Amino acid sequence: MLPKPYKSRTRWPGNLAHMLSASRDTRTIGHGDDTAAIALCALRNLNHAVAVIDPGGRILFENSTFSELFAGEAWVAELLASISPAADVVDRAEPREIRRRDGRIFSVEIVRIPQGLLVTAEDISGRIAEKVRVAELARTDPITSLGNRLMFRERLTALLATPDQAASAAAVLILDLDRFKAINDSLGASVGDALLGVVAERIRSAIGHADVAARFGGDEFGIVQIGRPQPQSAAALAKRLVDLLGRSYIVEGHLLNVGASVGIALTPADGRDTDQILKNADLALNRAKQGGQGSYRFFETAMDEQMQAHRGLELDFRRALALREFAIVYQPQLNLGSKRITGFEALLRWHNPKRGLVSPADFIPLAEEIGLIVPIGEWVIRTACSEAAGWPQPLSVAVNVSAVQFGSPNLVSTVLSALAESGLDPRRLELEITESVLVGDHRAALDVLLKVRELGVRVSMDDFGTGYSSLSYLRSFPFDKIKIDQSFVRGQSDDPSGMAIVRAIAGLGRSLGMTTLAEGVETEEQLARVAADGCTDVQGYLISRPLPPERIGEFLQSHTECAALRDR
Repeated sequence: MLPKPYKSRTRWPGNLAHMLSASRDTRTIGHGDDTAAIALCALRNLNHAVAVIDPGGRILFENSTFSELFAGEAWVAELLASISPAADVVDRAEPREIRRRDGRIFSVEIVRIPQGLLVTAEDISGRIAEKVRVAELARTDPITSLGNRLMFRERLTALLATPDQAASAAAVLILDLDRFKAINDSLGASVGDALLGVVAERIRSAIGHADVAARFGGDEFGIVQIGRPQPQSAAALAKRLVDLLGRSYIVEGHLLNVGASVGIALTPADGRDTDQILKNADLALNRAKQGGQGSYRFFETAMDEQMQAHRGLELDFRRALALREFAIVYQPQLNLGSKRITGFEALLRWHNPKRGLVSPADFIPLAEEIGLIVPIGEWVIRTACSEAAGWPQPLSVAVNVSAVQFGSPNLVSTVLSALAESGLDPRRLELEITESVLVGDHRAALDVLLKVRELGVRVSMDDFGTGYSSLSYLRSFPFDKIKIDQSFVRGQSDDPSGMAIVRAIAGLGRSLGMTTLAEGVETEEQLARVAADGCTDVQGYLISRPLPPERIGEFLQSHTECAALRDR
């Protein structure tokens, strides 16, 4: 037996099946009164609230859920006022959210029917709360519980969009930690994460309640300082952060020390959009790090100009590599005992059509930074071997190899193929490395050096005395040559310490059976001094400026003739 129809507040006008057929679902489940009874039973037992409201605002039908939830609510009149009734049209209004006094939120959907409006309502409070929770998680850094980069950008963008210039004025500080990577690598990620958590606590203690703090990732953090007079407030905060974050930490039983560098950009003076402000603060951070650990810098227009110039140089460099604008010149090396040329050092040169001759001091660090030092270094090795193979005398050719090149897994195979392609005797090739090659993965570097030595290639240490100058490097690998940096050679006349260093390195090389070459010899006085100090070889403008490959034959012939005259 079917249940009795639900008793509505007013008499039901017409058959309920007619109302249902006017909705989008025109399927019927029965005939006549039986159909109406079944439909009413189903509507009465729905968890959703359902009601039919006539154009005058009377509730013609409501199920028990609707009656319990919305009895006495004043929102029905407001709902009708926002929708113009159309008795002959059946369409659907967009769902809208309604918040009750108790805080619950309902999604209300309205469909026009001939009798008025069919209204359904669903409690979505839990769903919205979950969305809010998920949104918060998506904007929170899990390690520090600070905001993340997404949250930071959204808050900064909203601030910059504030019409009131005074309200949108703020300072953006970007900071990163010095020495954090070494701690993270040596003690593990768990200690590193714990340290970041303590750093975050110290940042919270330094900023104001209205300020925004976030971790961007790694050891980089961002802060927006709001509602303070600038730039003095940002400077005070930066000083506080440098001091606070530079104090010792005890993390999981480890006594740790890191520092902090801070870059600052002010709004709206240093930018009116989020990307510009963050870029300028980052430029200021880079300049602060260049100035040494534990410092801060404000953005200056010159920083952006330098960055643009750097970017322009990078574009020209990439173009030069494609257009083969590079060339190699060769500087002779003289043995002081025999007074004869023993070899040449290959030096890379770049002549740009617009810039002219670009200094290697400018483009070599750039090539290392953008990852192009490896391909151009391979080209230098192959070209130097090929050109040296055609020299009229079997002299050595020395090629500089940077620490970045040395870390390439292809270095040994590049040397091997360059020798095979050119036919150059491996004993004529010399690779020059600096002490920085041996810093870090010392064992891996020594393995590469030994493989190169097994090919018959000689190895020299360049610029000895200017870097880490660890004597253990000379003990761990038998270098063929030590090159003394020109800064010690040129300052000898009025620099007793420089003279002592040259003398000490020459004596060390003699004791270890290594050639010692003094670079940058430009005068007869310097030549006499380094010879007296015990150097075996020299290189510099006094002997010859770097020569293009086509002039090497002429130079060697002239030098041989001069040597023959001296011998007579």
